Amino acid sequence: MASAEVVLGFLEQVEPWRLRSSQFPSKVGGKPAWLSQTGLPSQSALECDICGVPMVFLLQVYAPISGQERSFHRILFLFCCKTPDCYTLNDNRCMKVFRSQLPRRNEFYPYEPPPEDEPPSDPEDQTMLPISGVKLCWVCGCPGSKACSRCHAVTYCVKHHQAIHWKHSHKRECGNPDLSTVATSPLLFPEFELVTEPEEEEKEEEDQGKDSEGQPGDEDSNQKSVASSSLANTLAETDLEDMAMHETEENKVFQRFKKKIASEPHQVIRYCQGGSPLWVSAQHVPSDQDIPPCTCGAKRMFEFQVMPQLLNDLSVDSTGASIDWGTLVVYTCSASCNHDNQYCQEFIWKQDFGPDTKTKDK
Repeated sequence: MASAEVVLGFLEQVEPWRLRSSQFPSKVGGKPAWLSQTGLPSQSALECDICGVPMVFLLQVYAPISGQERSFHRILFLFCCKTPDCYTLNDNRCMKVFRSQLPRRNEFYPYEPPPEDEPPSDPEDQTMLPISGVKLCWVCGCPGSKACSRCHAVTYCVKHHQAIHWKHSHKRECGNPDLSTVATSPLLFPEFELVTEPEEEEKEEEDQGKDSEGQPGDEDSNQKSVASSSLANTLAETDLEDMAMHETEENKVFQRFKKKIASEPHQVIRYCQGGSPLWVSAQHVPSDQDIPPCTCGAKRMFEFQVMPQLLNDLSVDSTGASIDWGTLVVYTCSASCNHDNQYCQEFIWKQDFGPDTKTKDK
């Protein structure tokens, strides 16, 4: 993805094999397609900082950095809590984002790009990374070494996830390989590929009623002056104050947001490394001091944001208790520092809609 332009992400259904790690996918839902097979985030790192429950994979964005060998392959992974009560106003503790990157020549993937055709058919192992042997939780796809005490064939990250699998299908399948199925975990979000396209630049609208120098003509100016004077004389002072207050800064920001996405209302991602996010509210906009530097000391910069449309596409947007956000803004290390195949936690800013825009016309 180029850093000089805004790239929009949209959801598309594809064959499951295209969303495996070997294809370096950008995707939403399902289990994470881990990049590096070592140094994965720990169980505690993947817990919600509010309720302590393991978070669920939301999406990943494949975002290599051109000309930087250590970031030839580079993916950002976003996780979220599924407990609605954790989604308090502008609180980002129910979200976490991690960065993984590898050079082109690495121990996990071929040097050449993956083939366009489907690889030889082989059942996907949902409980182990193929090369490193790292065990994964059947329910969420995150690191998990707690094995089923009966069959010892399936692993989990926490007992809660083991209970989910037991009720879902493992009760009848445990110890009987003939009944084993590659079923979808009920805890996961629906799985889609993230396909991208550049955002079309807006054409500047020419002002109407201007003369050749770009200034209003004398006749138009006089007419506007008379109209303004007449209006001011006929409206009470309190009415003028009400009109002035009507278009608040909050409304201006929200209307700009709506106008910007109107041509592509189904966008779920806006990517522009080093650019600026599109805010949904004038409130809770971070200053430079609000964005912590990377552990290496480098400044973090904006990379991409998640749009509220994704809530609709995942069927979690409701008037009752549900996970919710206005936009999720991801900031990453400007140096994209190397951590020896270790997953590095980056920073996410959660901004909710302001009180005047609570209806969220998505």
